[in-house]
Amino acid sequence: MATDKIDNLDKKILSILSQNARIPFKDVAAECKVSRAAIHQRVQHLIDGNVIMGSGFDVNPKSLGYTTCTYVGITLERGSMYKEVVERLTHIPEIVECHFTTGPYTMLVKLFARDNEQLMQLLNGQLQDIPGVVATETLISLEQSIKREIAVKIDE
Repeated sequence: MATDKIDNLDKKILSILSQNARIPFKDVAAECKVSRAAIHQRVQHLIDGNVIMGSGFDVNPKSLGYTTCTYVGITLERGSMYKEVVERLTHIPEIVECHFTTGPYTMLVKLFARDNEQLMQLLNGQLQDIPGVVATETLISLEQSIKREIAVKIDE
């Protein structure tokens, strides 16, 4: 769905849902001054158009014993190896994000480890053993200060 197909009502719905995804549709409808059926139809259209991608709960990794959040810059032998490396990375459950990037790394992954010992095992025993991986650089997150969805601007 192109952004030109998103009108102000869609943007208002997105703005409300991005602040509280669990808000009842009746409350969204009241705030938008339209029917609950209209909200349901609009949200389904936004889902079908990949404007809304997924819905769920964010599980706090620390509650499951994962105390170390780490970003790993990965340099590949050749950028064309990206898809094969991604396939291998999908089998490492501690990896929660993977990006093909510009800059000093070919890829950037985000992972959670229980402690530094497990982090070392993930790096030395798994990531660095993947064919095509020539170097990794590890950045440990000390604190996540901001986490939010992109702001939805409503045209005036």
